[in-house]
Amino acid sequence: MFSSRRLHRPLLRNPHVTVVGIAVLVSSIVLLGCQPSATPSGSEATQTYSGTYPIQAVATVGMVADLVRTIGGPQVNVQQICGSGVDPHLYKPTRDDVQLILSADVVFYCGLLLEGKMGDTLQKVSKMKPCIAVAEQIDDELLLKPTEFEGHYDPHVWNDVSAWSKCVDAVAQSLSKFDPGNKNLYEERAKAYEKTLTELHAYGKRVIATVPEKNRVLITSHDAFNYFGRAYELDVMGIQGLSTESEAGLQRINELVDLLVDRDVKAVFIESSVSRKNIDALIEGSLSRGHAVKIGGELFSDAMGQAGTYEGTYVGMLDHNITLVAGALGGDVDPKGFSGKLAGTAETEQP
Repeated sequence: MFSSRRLHRPLLRNPHVTVVGIAVLVSSIVLLGCQPSATPSGSEATQTYSGTYPIQAVATVGMVADLVRTIGGPQVNVQQICGSGVDPHLYKPTRDDVQLILSADVVFYCGLLLEGKMGDTLQKVSKMKPCIAVAEQIDDELLLKPTEFEGHYDPHVWNDVSAWSKCVDAVAQSLSKFDPGNKNLYEERAKAYEKTLTELHAYGKRVIATVPEKNRVLITSHDAFNYFGRAYELDVMGIQGLSTESEAGLQRINELVDLLVDRDVKAVFIESSVSRKNIDALIEGSLSRGHAVKIGGELFSDAMGQAGTYEGTYVGMLDHNITLVAGALGGDVDPKGFSGKLAGTAETEQP
């Protein structure tokens, strides 16, 4: 009932998951299975909350955690596994992470293979408690399936505000089913948040449209911004593939250098959760061709900003990215952004 409709499709297996990690998970699941609240093996958990408040929720990444915090309000306490600057593609769950997931009342995650090394853990836990993959409840026609991702969907849906807003209802419905006594509160918060996201998306469309058409090229470390490009009409290219586990080859670097020179692109972007070495190689390659490229700034791709900051919220994360890209590529934008809460566009780095 609470699991995503694609939760039980085959997950990518990772040979680097440690024997110790598997043993911890198995032993914990066995112990939890002895408790009366656990659902029998082979079925999906469909329990209703009957404990004291706040509900204890766990979310894998910041974008999901922020959704649950916003909609859950004081009724839900959210603990987040992957913090600021942490790459979920590469993150390996620790023993403490597994125990945190097992002790939670409800678990939320992105899905679409974003949490690759946590996938098996989440799938097993879904048999015992509500475990919701929010992005996997978005209609398929809104999802991208790049050819290089072997038939899987691109998980970076949050970079299109209009698409990510579909997850608001998924979270509200899941919390309402789990905690029906507070259904009205969850639905009211969801409605207000959807209004904010609609306004943020319109802001993105408006300011990116001020960038000269020939300059609408967004080059980053890896392919996390395909949805961003679709939503705001930019040509987006990553040096690496969709997963940061892939390596960038010399041929790819040379192809992008050619593009930078041919289209006279002046700025490329680093990411907060990905090494900048490939971007530096791109800048050096362009310079060797007599074309100077600057770093337009640091974008939040797979992780939000620091907890407690505006950029540490989903709205702040996207406001930062939209405003920074528009300004660095030559658009007309207020550096304080959508809601006036940004500190202002940082000075770009010269090569």
